[in-house]
Amino acid sequence: MASPPSATAAPGTDPQELLSASPMKPLQIVVVALSIALNALDGFDVLAISFASPGIASEWGIDRAALGVVLSMELIGMAIGSILLGNLADRIGRRPTVLGCLVVMAGGMALATLAHSVVELGLIRLVTGLGIGGMLACTNAIVAEFANARHRNLAVAIMASGYPMGAILGGSIASSLLASGNWRDVFLFGAAVSAAFLPLAFFLLPESIGFHVHRRRADALARINAILARLGHAPASGLPPHREDAPKASFAALFAPTLARSTVLLTIAYFCHIMTFYFILKWIPKIVVDMGYPAAQAGGVLVWANVGGLLGASLLSFLTYRVAVRRLVIGAMLVSTVMVIVFGQGQQSLAGLATVAGAAGFFTNAGVVGLYAIFAKAFPTEVRAGGTGFVIGLGRGGAALGPIVAGILFTAGIGLAGVAVIMASGSLLGALALLLLRETAPEAPRAP
Repeated sequence: MASPPSATAAPGTDPQELLSASPMKPLQIVVVALSIALNALDGFDVLAISFASPGIASEWGIDRAALGVVLSMELIGMAIGSILLGNLADRIGRRPTVLGCLVVMAGGMALATLAHSVVELGLIRLVTGLGIGGMLACTNAIVAEFANARHRNLAVAIMASGYPMGAILGGSIASSLLASGNWRDVFLFGAAVSAAFLPLAFFLLPESIGFHVHRRRADALARINAILARLGHAPASGLPPHREDAPKASFAALFAPTLARSTVLLTIAYFCHIMTFYFILKWIPKIVVDMGYPAAQAGGVLVWANVGGLLGASLLSFLTYRVAVRRLVIGAMLVSTVMVIVFGQGQQSLAGLATVAGAAGFFTNAGVVGLYAIFAKAFPTEVRAGGTGFVIGLGRGGAALGPIVAGILFTAGIGLAGVAVIMASGSLLGALALLLLRETAPEAPRAP
């Protein structure tokens, strides 16, 4: 009778090392592609309120300050969802958390079509944001854990670039819906697409092998080998030796001596830069409408900002093979500071606005995408979803603060040029935080 597999394994039989060192199999590529699509869904769901905002303001007669609060409600929900659900994903698994987030997102988008007041819509968007935030923390961890070492930076960066993909594709559809219908149609479309992803995620998304390795349940090896077989890899003979110093899935672990500096500086960098990023994304439609253009054309300018964001994300993704991610992100943040200020100077035509918005989107989103790649490297598997969720969650305070502060500044009588200068400073502060991070976490460029 054969002996059962050993509880521990030699380094070469570690299932995580196997995935890291082996070529990626078709299902691993499918998982990465599905994560990109889920992040694209996040991108549309977040910006649905931006596309709908001119119609909401017109129908309900609300001013810019009140609209700024509505624009920020799902961002507040995202902050809470990223922190709580990211930590939950480290405890119960990535797959069940993703499925739960999809249910919340689909339900929230559907309920938004029934709202008849600012308070109702704000509360619904707050709940929807819980699912969006949890999804982003999970997909970042999933891609980092299913991609091999050679392509991990590229895979995470491309996953993050799914956000502008969703905004571009969904935004183009939203512009058509606004031209022929009303703002509620945008949310109805989002609900239908979110619901369609439920069966896809249920059947195509396995649980992370890294999660099973570090949770070490009684049947962990059997579960891992079942996943490895499904992926097309040979079975593992055992689990790697247990590390007594491995961090536990908790918030406290993020502030242990080995992680505290990275946690704090990455949170500051993300908070500051995302404030600039969401100033551009959330206010473009309203700014363009106030210049005298119809809502459908204003939505088109926002789409161009996301086209620029997608191009910036794509370029940064491939540059990670040659240049350290941290250097790329710092450079992108510095240039985004300049481009947001240029956007604030105004343009003489709609084409000029779209061009400058696209350039601003290029560099701001390149910075965001690069930060996600840094998160995946900065946090070990045991706390990857929780660490990413914590940084994104607190950082989303900047996302929520950006539209609110801009709305207050506009209401106080400060012109677009002045508001843009103030809001652009977030990217500059984010770059400074990453410069401090470099002192303790130097990163060498990767060979192709």
